[in-house]
Amino acid sequence: MYWEPDKECLDREELEQLQLERLQSTLNRVYAHVPFYRKKFDSLGISPEEIGALSDIARLPFTTKDDVRANYPYGLFAVPLREVVRIHASSGTTGTVAVVGYTRNDIKMWSNLVARVLTAGGVTKDDVVQICFGYGLFTGGFGLHYGAERVGASVIPASIGNTARQIQIMKDFKTTALVSTPSYAMRIANTIREMGISVSALSLKYGLFGAEPWSEGMRQEIQDALGIVATDNYGLSEVLGPGVSGECRERNGLHIHEDHFLVEVVDPETLRPVPAGQRGELVITTLTKEAFPMIRYRTRDLTRLLPDACPCGRTGKRMSRVVGRTDDMLKIRGVNVFPSQIESLIHEIEGGGPQYQIVIDRKEALDEATVLVEADEVAGYDRERRKGGTADTIRKRLAHELGITVDVKLVGKNTIDRSEGKPRRVIDNRKL
Repeated sequence: MYWEPDKECLDREELEQLQLERLQSTLNRVYAHVPFYRKKFDSLGISPEEIGALSDIARLPFTTKDDVRANYPYGLFAVPLREVVRIHASSGTTGTVAVVGYTRNDIKMWSNLVARVLTAGGVTKDDVVQICFGYGLFTGGFGLHYGAERVGASVIPASIGNTARQIQIMKDFKTTALVSTPSYAMRIANTIREMGISVSALSLKYGLFGAEPWSEGMRQEIQDALGIVATDNYGLSEVLGPGVSGECRERNGLHIHEDHFLVEVVDPETLRPVPAGQRGELVITTLTKEAFPMIRYRTRDLTRLLPDACPCGRTGKRMSRVVGRTDDMLKIRGVNVFPSQIESLIHEIEGGGPQYQIVIDRKEALDEATVLVEADEVAGYDRERRKGGTADTIRKRLAHELGITVDVKLVGKNTIDRSEGKPRRVIDNRKL
């Protein structure tokens, strides 16, 4: 299913010509209206008129989250504030937040792109969509809400929290599509089990999940527990919010809406493009954003561009699931490790629950990592033996596949601290 088939299946040559025209228009606008970019371009001796091919993007400067924060609140806006009808901010926990704005046209474009994502995931006007994202400065709740309304679905703005009530709403209102973080979907699944409710009593068919990295194993657990088709979607506040890319029902990569975004994947150290199919940092340039255009924004998200065409017929490039962020990477005794790698291994091992936490300490100049895993419940005298065997299996797999030696402790259900939104996966007690 397509929301805008003429745009989602655009001939590749036509798509690239459209990208170039929109890139040139965007560069002229930011040079004329955003002093930050004008100074950047002038310092490099670059004029927007010199960008005559998509490959010339490599000549332009990068934009970082620090740049956005340094221009707080409105320094990067390309239109007068009277033309901005919506203001959001990124969900940062430290420092100054990144403030973003939208014109009326931006809101329409945003709604359409999220409608594409929802439609690709199976949602139609006949569905009842329950949105379990916060409604506030975070872009997730409103972005997905307007996209679902654009599709014509019935929208339940449930927000986050009070999981038992969320489940009652699902049951009574006959929710067919759940929109949340994958970790909150797992919490819902566990609470359904604890409440003794049969999944067959619900009307759920689809789950559209984003806002945090998750593994293929976690996808399978969610699908099995809730009886749904689960798809991944991606976005970030600085370039739009949700709607940058999303999986179709094939679930073999996230389709990037290239008529609105020019994407690159670069080596996070050298900042040079990596070969096709190789993992690196995603860099995004907005092509149609009016209020808050971004030029070569370094997302810090690690992914790769997938080479093959998708059977669904969409012609835009696809990106793999985000495996982590450059600033989430842990270095333990000289080995680079991403939390998502540990999560993926845990999900493959019988007896390991979906919730985990990595605790890192430094003792006598050496790093020591402990992985806490909520164990599946095992009744009777066999419990401790089974738990010990599962912990040992996880420990050996981590040592073999990631090259790190860690302690693994299985803990009881609901003992790892979790929030209603994104869980805290890492506690780093080192003084680095």
